[in-house]
Amino acid sequence: MPLRVIPVLDLKEGRAVHAVGGDRAHYRPLASVLHPAADPIGLARALHAQLGFCEVYLADLDAIAGAGPNLPLYHGLAEMGLSAWVDAGVRDVSSLPPLLDAGVPTILVGLETVHGPEALRAIVETVGPQRIVFSLDLREGRPLTADHVEWSVNAPEAIAEEAIALGVRRFLLLDLARVGLGRGIGTEPLLRHLALAGPDVEITVGGGISCVDELRSLAEAGAAAVLVGSALHDGRIGSRELAQICPETLRTQIRVSSQLPPPGTAGDPPAIQLN
Repeated sequence: MPLRVIPVLDLKEGRAVHAVGGDRAHYRPLASVLHPAADPIGLARALHAQLGFCEVYLADLDAIAGAGPNLPLYHGLAEMGLSAWVDAGVRDVSSLPPLLDAGVPTILVGLETVHGPEALRAIVETVGPQRIVFSLDLREGRPLTADHVEWSVNAPEAIAEEAIALGVRRFLLLDLARVGLGRGIGTEPLLRHLALAGPDVEITVGGGISCVDELRSLAEAGAAAVLVGSALHDGRIGSRELAQICPETLRTQIRVSSQLPPPGTAGDPPAIQLN
């Protein structure tokens, strides 16, 4: 299957921000070549209209820090016909109802917020493994776990193997120290290790992508999808580069109608035309 490229929006205090190095206290409003403002709906609309994306990864940083999820934004993305991957700081099954009620298609469960292995098991059993992506959060290669939460193992590879035993089938490998720096993802060894788990395990990677050649090498290493943020917003990767790495995917995405509802209005999801 062709590699999927999924654009990233990091949200803080209602605005899209430029994530750099995982230092969330100093994230600044996003300046993108795709849209003149940092409003997430406008940026999502531009990602769809200009680059043909049908999916978007949303890191709701306020929710990750402990605030409530930005449900109006999730609804707004759905009304545009975009399939959202949402990290809203899921801690345990009690975090799920608002996301399920909002119809979030793909729910991220981050290592940095989930309350341990048993909480992860209960989440997978409640929602099902195909709707959950376990984000194996790292900082400079070391697992980033929630405060006062202990796992029986410490190495990232071992945590991944334990997650598989708990029912996880979809992973995101993300080193926060690499985000926004354009120095590569730094998780290639972990990607290759996890790719050996079998064909039923889907691996997405992200953080630090700078050019299309990296996308090719990650696909060869076993990645099914790659998150890309800064390189899309500053223009290093555009429609020409995307057509090089995933032409079939891009052609399918571009066939999605670009007749989106005007900002602030509801509308039916655009029809997908595959002929």
